[in-house]
Amino acid sequence: MMDHEKHEKHENLLFREEVFRIQGAVFEVSRQMGTGFLEAVYQECLLLELAAQSIPFEALPTLALSYKGRALKQTYRPDLVCFGCIIVELKVVRELAGEHRAQVLNYLKATGLRVGLLANFGCAPKARVERLVL
Repeated sequence: MMDHEKHEKHENLLFREEVFRIQGAVFEVSRQMGTGFLEAVYQECLLLELAAQSIPFEALPTLALSYKGRALKQTYRPDLVCFGCIIVELKVVRELAGEHRAQVLNYLKATGLRVGLLANFGCAPKARVERLVL
């Protein structure tokens, strides 16, 4: 891939600026708190940081799921939805695994949203964020 193609691809990333801002908030929480806390602690800190940075979010919203176009009784509650369109799932594990990625991809498919972020606060020296897109 040529440099201009890489640049073009980077410029066309879905919700590029929004994802960048969310990542910044995650990394700030990671800088302040380090590793070793439970997920609930990082979630509370991230909510405070998102608010401080004026990033719109909903914590634990209830999202409808569907199967073949039919609404399910079961719902999904992601850790966060930012900007009304980006699912953010928090983990505190040594390393993200395939099942973590599959979980977010399945939630994207079932909700019709396109972008998900997996934020892992369990890896040293700082948090890692993976972007998943449908």
